[in-house]
Amino acid sequence: MTLREAGLQILGAAIKAGEVGPLVRRALDSVDLSKPRRILVVGAGKASGAMAHALEERLGDRISGGLVVVKDGYPASTRKIKVVEAGHPVPDERGLRAANEILALVRSARAEDLVIVLVSGGGSALTPCPAPPITLEDKQTLTRLLLAAGANINELNAVRKHCSLMKGGRLAQAASPAPVLALILSDVIGDPLDVIASGPTAPDQATFGEALAILDRFRLRDKVPARVLEQLERGVKGEVPETPKAGDPLFRRVDNRILGNNGLVVEAAVESARALGFHAHLLTRSLQGEAREAAKEITALALTVKTAGKPGGLPACLIAGGETTVTVRGRGLGGRCQEFALAGALALQGIEEVVLVAAGTDGTDGPTDAAGAIADGSTIARGSGRGLDARASLEANDSYRFFSALGDLVTTGPTNTNLLDLYLLLVGRVPSR
Repeated sequence: MTLREAGLQILGAAIKAGEVGPLVRRALDSVDLSKPRRILVVGAGKASGAMAHALEERLGDRISGGLVVVKDGYPASTRKIKVVEAGHPVPDERGLRAANEILALVRSARAEDLVIVLVSGGGSALTPCPAPPITLEDKQTLTRLLLAAGANINELNAVRKHCSLMKGGRLAQAASPAPVLALILSDVIGDPLDVIASGPTAPDQATFGEALAILDRFRLRDKVPARVLEQLERGVKGEVPETPKAGDPLFRRVDNRILGNNGLVVEAAVESARALGFHAHLLTRSLQGEAREAAKEITALALTVKTAGKPGGLPACLIAGGETTVTVRGRGLGGRCQEFALAGALALQGIEEVVLVAAGTDGTDGPTDAAGAIADGSTIARGSGRGLDARASLEANDSYRFFSALGDLVTTGPTNTNLLDLYLLLVGRVPSR
């Protein structure tokens, strides 16, 4: 086994730990589902189709109906729950139609019913439900501007919640007085309920004022659509109702349950690395910041371990979970994990016995079909041999084409889970078995 093979095996074990079927079944063990007159199921996110399938396996005909929205290419086999594909990360008309169907369905619920909401990362973009007079086109423009500016998920969703009829607790508000059970896969560091998929069933901590401040931070106030700016400014003045906050009586009938988070992934990676004979070191579960800068820091740690053989000795596997960001300045194609890998490759140039793997657990890194990329000390030289300039590719945010030419993209296909990203640095020789 090579270091590369070991890295991909550890990644595979980590993704497997996030399979949603067992997580959904475990969560239902403590729920009394005999009392509701009807059980309605709605949801959105990259994992919501797989969650719906697992829910149907457990509840069968107890489900009266439902609808979940997934990213293109993430279908699921269901009988009672309709699965709709829609655009991500930029919302589209399909998502808008599905969001309106979801709202209509939950508004039909009565106090003797139960609404189960399946929430996972990506759910916010997949269910655009703009508050009039904001249009879908306005939401699309807003999303593109915030993503290109390098806004993190907390910042992005704080703004989107205040332009929506569904996000920021408003879905739970629409379902009232029916009780709501939300089953949630967290793709956000720290598992803040109000941020995951923009918190459709959670009290919102953000305010209209904070949303405006985020636009100012990224110098977007003069670039966002006029209707978005008007909505936020009217909200600050109290002319538009705030999103539901903690203490609102409607949340007494809402049960938000986190099924899984990035901790599952990194712990599985640690176990897998140790099983292969590596000294596993968990660096952090909350890696954030600009992808290329985070890559420099973690690669420097790996080189220190290689030189000193500490802590723990060699071979070593450094493991981090989290989600970095990319400030888009070029016209290339890539994602945060691929950009992390390319920056790491530049730092590793000419260094032997170090391999870097960076991948999203959802199988999608940015607007590409790759989960991430793999790099080592030969990556830059092999790229040069094919006429590729790694630094120019990095500056153009064009990591996808660079790694594609080398055959070094990590492509898993849809994983039907979404528990942030995983970053691995394997140092030393693979243990002999």
